[in-house]
Amino acid sequence: MAKLKHTFKTDTLFKILFVKYPHLLKKLVAVLLGIEHEDIQQFEIINSEIPAEALSKKFCRLDVNMNVDGQKVVLEIQVEDEGDFPERTLYQWAREYSMTLAEGEQYCQLPQVVHISIVNFSMFDCQEFHSEFKPLEVTRHTLLTDKMSLHYFELPKLCTPVGADNPLELWLALFKANTEEDLKRIEALEVPDMKEAIDAYRITTASPELRELERLISKAGHDEAQALYCAEKRGEERGEKRGEVKWQRVIAEKDAEIAELRARLGENK
Repeated sequence: MAKLKHTFKTDTLFKILFVKYPHLLKKLVAVLLGIEHEDIQQFEIINSEIPAEALSKKFCRLDVNMNVDGQKVVLEIQVEDEGDFPERTLYQWAREYSMTLAEGEQYCQLPQVVHISIVNFSMFDCQEFHSEFKPLEVTRHTLLTDKMSLHYFELPKLCTPVGADNPLELWLALFKANTEEDLKRIEALEVPDMKEAIDAYRITTASPELRELERLISKAGHDEAQALYCAEKRGEERGEKRGEVKWQRVIAEKDAEIAELRARLGENK
């Protein structure tokens, strides 16, 4: 099977594709949140630009932040389990939530902040691929506030192949796809949204924008490796010089001790 060089999980492609085709992003978010696409009145991408630090930081995430009918929605893709992922998403949610209140505004004006993670690994001990977390009282399960919502979609738990009548599973199947054959199986279902998304994917993978971004990221990686090598080399050289100086000091001290001992032996004769 022909393995895809880029998948819907590739963070750079994910960001470029859905910023370039916001109507597809709107449909995706509607499906992930379980609402009708036509019911969304306000939809705005807040961070359409790829930040400069993404070119130099190995672990920089290219999330998409949106305003969806007054809610702040953050969508991210996570391929590898790097540890403490629930804590990281909670921290990211808290950061986004704390930034939404302008000076002089009241707490009741805080919007709902929804954090959505599509992950390529299993997180929870359950069969369901979708989990949503909200702050609840532990015995009565009373909702503390509707301002907080964390969604996790675990791709390994998605059963494939999927049917044409389940939009959520179809979208997640796109993100799970790793080969050209996977995409062709989805195309064969002849679902218009899937065909449009795959066409947009093929255009994006061939775009000069993606190639240039990958070139810059690759160059930044080489520059970082070279800088680290030079720093280690300088450190080794400084260490060798310090070791040589220290050794010379030890020899001088021993020579002085021997000279003093000889002098004492001469006095005792």
